[in-house]
Amino acid sequence: MIKEKNIYINRELSWLKFNERVLQEAADKDVPLIERLRFLGIFSNNLDEFFKVRYATVKRIYEAGKGGKSELGGIKAGDLLEEITQIVIKQQSYSLEILDEIEKELEKENIYLINETEITEDHHDFIMNYFYQEISPALVVIMLNEDIALPELMDISAYLTVKMSNSNGKDQVALIEISSTMDRFVVLPSKGESNYIIMVDDILRYCLDDIFSIFTYDSISAHMIKITRDGELDFDSDLSKSFIDKLSESVKDRQSGAPVRFVYDKNIEEDTLNILLERMSIDEKESMIPGGRYHNRRDYMSFPSLGRTDLLYDKIKPLPVKGLNLEDSIFKTIAKKDYLIYTPYHTFSYIVKFLREAALDPTVKTIKITIYRLAQISHVASSLINAAKNGKKVTVSIELRARFDEAANINYAEQMQDVGIKMFFGVSGLKVHCKMCVIEREENHKLVRYGFISTGNFNESTAKIYTDFTLMTADSKILKDVNKVFDFFEVNYKVNRYKHIITSPHYTKSKIFALIDKEIDTAKSGKPAYIKLKMNSISSYKMIDKLYEASRAGVKIQMIVRGLCCLVPGVKGMSENIEIISIIDKFLEHTRLYIFSNQNNPKIYISSADWMTRNIDNRVEVSCPIYDEDIKQELQHLYDICWNDNVKARVINESQDNKYRRNDNPKVRAQFDTYNYYLNKLEG
Repeated sequence: MIKEKNIYINRELSWLKFNERVLQEAADKDVPLIERLRFLGIFSNNLDEFFKVRYATVKRIYEAGKGGKSELGGIKAGDLLEEITQIVIKQQSYSLEILDEIEKELEKENIYLINETEITEDHHDFIMNYFYQEISPALVVIMLNEDIALPELMDISAYLTVKMSNSNGKDQVALIEISSTMDRFVVLPSKGESNYIIMVDDILRYCLDDIFSIFTYDSISAHMIKITRDGELDFDSDLSKSFIDKLSESVKDRQSGAPVRFVYDKNIEEDTLNILLERMSIDEKESMIPGGRYHNRRDYMSFPSLGRTDLLYDKIKPLPVKGLNLEDSIFKTIAKKDYLIYTPYHTFSYIVKFLREAALDPTVKTIKITIYRLAQISHVASSLINAAKNGKKVTVSIELRARFDEAANINYAEQMQDVGIKMFFGVSGLKVHCKMCVIEREENHKLVRYGFISTGNFNESTAKIYTDFTLMTADSKILKDVNKVFDFFEVNYKVNRYKHIITSPHYTKSKIFALIDKEIDTAKSGKPAYIKLKMNSISSYKMIDKLYEASRAGVKIQMIVRGLCCLVPGVKGMSENIEIISIIDKFLEHTRLYIFSNQNNPKIYISSADWMTRNIDNRVEVSCPIYDEDIKQELQHLYDICWNDNVKARVINESQDNKYRRNDNPKVRAQFDTYNYYLNKLEG
């Protein structure tokens, strides 16, 4: 390894290592069977987004004729594209082995995933009826005739490439679109204790003669392909269009972005493959991945459970927060003290209840909130609309460019505009990624502020599967600062000063550096100094270099990083005082938590920001201090539970081998022990 590679791990390769950890969950025999299938779906969905965004970015660097070594951690763009392709081919091959193993295990549970060659007479009538009633009316078939231009293929769909062979040499090729709106898995009538599932792909294969009945051929075959396109949005410069109109058109145009990956059934006929590549103008620059019989395996995230709860993780019942009652006024309760909500261990209903109470309370005058990713059916959005209808002055900063969630955000943005809500669509040149709300309520002829600051999106759906902290507070010091951030949205040429919160893009680097410097000074004076960090990703070289400096000074640094990590821990003379683990388990670890020892008087922040260049320099982010002593102790305890995980924690090291942390200590599985921690708090 050259020196540059020892200093930083390339972010793309590190991300692929993260996705390998997801694949490890699919391979883990201690994970319930259907959950293992769903992890395969998550692995595939992650990979789709990776190619749409990160691979596409590297490809742009390559096509611009730039080496990219300084931006890519010491690797040339062309070499990196090749290395990514080789890694993905190996991972895809391994994922197919895992899928084969899971299917065999499902058969032991009397669940059979059959293909078109295994359909019996018992299922023939059901399948044909399903085909004609559910599939055929929505079927899109594209004939690849030389005199007809091939329409743009969508990367949210997979396609069956059908070859009709004739002895006279006049073969015909067609594409059948497997739309994302189709149920991918069809549950067939059971036989006794045996359950049968077939993929819609194989129903199509079974019905090829019906689909192409007007053609004459000697034999017919079908092989799957999938294309992934550059997911970046491009905006036109038409000043007469609103931002929503421009974004709506750009989302539609995304489907015609440049191809960045082409996955095909490795058994497809060579001449058919060549026809496709020629018609789609795909050459060696694209990442061509030979795959198995089925693509779009992200659909496994919705694999039918068949009522087999024994093959799923036990559902947890979200717990109440001790002292915070959904039947009482949230305002009156948090006026007395701060409360921490930790979803999905706690119920998200507190957030909705707070907004609904604000919408109805005649003393509430204003509501200001930032929105990044809304649920498809959002009670948060409906509460804000309700508040506006009740005469409240509602201000919403909604990030319309939240990648791949633009459609839901656009839909609700239009509804909110219609009822007179004041809308901000981000800040020029910046994404608004902070998660916060401030509400002003008239009390004794004065306006009193209440609000919440979170590490996660105000999204009911993801709150069930993402771990996130939300601080509910009436602390006037914090909320005065939060209100200034909303002022910045309105007058963003003015840089405000904040006494308590830390904000990007203006202050995060300098404020965090100051906190780290204090730990460095403490360590140099011979006193104990530590930093404990939990985040999704770290890729900012400036932040990494600062942690290296702290490590060399003797500061003990613990890091829990779920995703990509460009920092190389444990290297003598550079990072020997840095330890890093990653936890992948039932829930997606999404919390950002920073703890600085501060000479045994810890400074603690929850944050919306990962330590990536985009979060530090190109987004509006907020890190919120925790002042309540009970919550400070709670967060330290929660961090320690995660840090002590020896079941689902993987050690991040220079070799990047993703080994599980194993030791002789009592078993700690962070997510399960966190739930028990809160259960014990309620009982004790």
